[in-house]
Amino acid sequence: MDTDYVTRPLTKVDEPVLWEMLFLALYTAPGEAEPAREVLQRPEIAKYAEGWGREGDRGFVVQDARDQQLLGAVWSRAPAAGATPEVAFVVTPGQRKRGIGAALLTQWVRANPEQSEISLRVGPASPAVRLYERFGFKVVQQTETAVTTGFFAGLRLHPASCEFSASL
Repeated sequence: MDTDYVTRPLTKVDEPVLWEMLFLALYTAPGEAEPAREVLQRPEIAKYAEGWGREGDRGFVVQDARDQQLLGAVWSRAPAAGATPEVAFVVTPGQRKRGIGAALLTQWVRANPEQSEISLRVGPASPAVRLYERFGFKVVQQTETAVTTGFFAGLRLHPASCEFSASL
């Protein structure tokens, strides 16, 4: 199938791309105002982009083939010892339901075959929940503001978490 977008690995020079993608990934409940960009400086959010390019940082960005406009990204940082890696994932508004999310997630999974366990966090009303479930993710925890999913290889259980988790 021909596509009008290209996928490429994220590099150290892509930290500004990740800051933009991170802002777009922030969950805003229906009817609520978009958060101020300053929220990105909070440590629990900044950790996803700050100092990108360290050992263990992995990810991909999708851009329009014609004008290089950012369409989406998927990335993860090296987790602390024993922790389940959390994958950040976003497709820009207006670009959803084009297969970009599935392509990004497929690319990440193929590029990280050694990764047997990952987690993703998403807003509870997000259509991404269905995408994650198609990839085999299971809801690990759900609150009013977030759904955590996980993917696990084999039958291992995910440690206590508040995200989707899945085994690859």
